[in-house]
Amino acid sequence: MTLTGNLFSGLPETPLAEEQFSTLHDAGHVRIERIVSTGQTAPDTGWFDQTQDEWVCVLEGEAHLEIEGAETRNLKSGDW
Repeated sequence: MTLTGNLFSGLPETPLAEEQFSTLHDAGHVRIERIVSTGQTAPDTGWFDQTQDEWVCVLEGEAHLEIEGAETRNLKSGDW
């Protein structure tokens, strides 16, 4: 079965207290998520630490990513 949808449907009209995660596809070794952020940042307790690799594409707005051992990445709409 092929699922379809629109990445921009159901977006919040007001700022969120926390990021909103929606799994669009999960094939075990690959998971695709839509993450809606309205200005959230990492907690004061430090880095997010995860075992899996991550690929990020900014569709609208901008993101500032700090990756341990690498320079800060400033992404704008369309950047990955």
